[in-house]
Amino acid sequence: MHSAGSEQHPQPSRRGAVIWLTGLSGAGKSTLAVALAQCLNAQGHASYVLDGDALRTGLNADLGFSPADRHENIRRAGEVAALFADAGLICIAALISPYRADRAAARKACKTGFHEVHVSADLATCEARDPKGLYRRARAGELRGFTGIDAPYETPLHAELVIDTAGVAAAVSQQQLLRYVQEHVLHQALEQVLEQQSPQPAR
Repeated sequence: MHSAGSEQHPQPSRRGAVIWLTGLSGAGKSTLAVALAQCLNAQGHASYVLDGDALRTGLNADLGFSPADRHENIRRAGEVAALFADAGLICIAALISPYRADRAAARKACKTGFHEVHVSADLATCEARDPKGLYRRARAGELRGFTGIDAPYETPLHAELVIDTAGVAAAVSQQQLLRYVQEHVLHQALEQVLEQQSPQPAR
């Protein structure tokens, strides 16, 4: 899907990356994503936040919350994230993405530069935060198939980074994520540029 676009446009000087934030509702994914994007943009690094809630009001408005629809939701999000990475942007995807197989498929779609970040907070903490009132509605039976209540969340087994946001100030979690991106995304991107700019041996 995303390879067709790369055939129509010149390749960017460096490939972008996908920072995939996964975790329960209320764990702090969107807060971290927005804070990271603001820091990156302030430093001159083009980025885009791909938010799960925003996707469900637009591109994925036709999808529900059955396992099949959740799979399609993440499949589409993974393809969109890959497009941003192909264009040289750092795409920060903030989605619950509860199933390991779907997150693995998103990683495969992005090929390289995919960084899975588990934004971890226990269920009690997420329920106490409940910024959208979703847990309250799920407990009352108004929402069916809600992750963490009557639908599973499969904890990542091999995430590149785990950020435990329970009982930690938001600024601490934000700095942890920013440090990771600086060391493992921006530094690698700089090395790619230097390799491309280095003179090639004569043949």
